Amino acid sequence: MKRFAAIMLASTLTLALVGCGGNNAQQSAEPAAETEEAAAETEEAAEEPAEEPAEAPAEEVPVMTHEEYMAAEMDSPVCVETYVQGTQKWNDGYITVYAQSEDGAYFIYGMACSEEDAPKLVPGQKIKVNGYKTVWSGEVEIIDATFEFEDGSWIAEPMDATALLGTEELEAHQNERVKFTDMTVEAKGDNGDAFLYAWDGSGSADSDSDLYFDVSKDGQTYTFTVEYYLCGPGTDAYEAVRNLKVGDVIDIEGFMYWYEGPQTHVTGVTVK
Repeated sequence: MKRFAAIMLASTLTLALVGCGGNNAQQSAEPAAETEEAAAETEEAAEEPAEEPAEAPAEEVPVMTHEEYMAAEMDSPVCVETYVQGTQKWNDGYITVYAQSEDGAYFIYGMACSEEDAPKLVPGQKIKVNGYKTVWSGEVEIIDATFEFEDGSWIAEPMDATALLGTEELEAHQNERVKFTDMTVEAKGDNGDAFLYAWDGSGSADSDSDLYFDVSKDGQTYTFTVEYYLCGPGTDAYEAVRNLKVGDVIDIEGFMYWYEGPQTHVTGVTVK
C-alpha cells in the first residue's frame, strides 16, 4: 500500500509539473539554460530514494511443540509440524484438517489448499502448518493456515477416553484420536429414535445433515456427532449410526472435537 501511494504521489507531482511548464511557456519564453537546469534538478530529485523506508518482512515463526502452541496467545501466529489424521471435504480452495503429533493434536480450520493437493492429505502425511491460533466455542484451532508437505508418516492410535467422560481431564486431549467402549445407545428426540438429522432434528436424509445420537455410561448420557463433511452418507460411520437401535451396546472412535464441551466427531462405530 505504501509503494502504491508513493507511485500515485509521484504521478500527481509529474502531471502538475508538466501542467505548470506548459502555462509558463505560453506566458513567457525562458532562456534555454534555465530550462535545462530545472529539468536536471527534477531528474535528480526523482532518482533520490523515498524518505519513508519500506516495511520489513514479518519475522518467521519457529516451529512450536504442542505445549508451546497451547501456551501461545490467542490470535497470535503459530507454526507446527504435525501429521494428518483425517480431513473434511475440500471446498473452493480450502480444506479442514484433523492432525496429531506424538505430543498433541490440532484442528486446522479452512486451510488453504489446491484441488490437486487435497487428495495428497491422506492419514499419516506429515505437514508444516503456519496460521493463527484462535478459539471458537471452546474449540482451540488454527485458522488462516497455509501448509507445506514434509517427509514422514505417522498415524496415532486412538486413546481409550471412556474413563475420562464427565471429567475436566478430557479437555486436555482435545482433537486427539479417541475411543469409547461399551456405550449404550439411548433414545434421541421426542420420537424415540436412535439418532437425529441435525442437532434439533430439522435435517433429513436428503440434506447435508450431521447425525446426532446419545449414548450412556454408568448412568450418564453423552452426545456424539457424525460430521457430514468428515464422514458423510455412504461411509461406514454414517451408515452405522443410521442403523443404530436404542439399547445397542457400541464402541465409538473419533476426534475429540469441542463445542461448549466435548462433542466427538465420530469416524467409526462397532455394534457389539
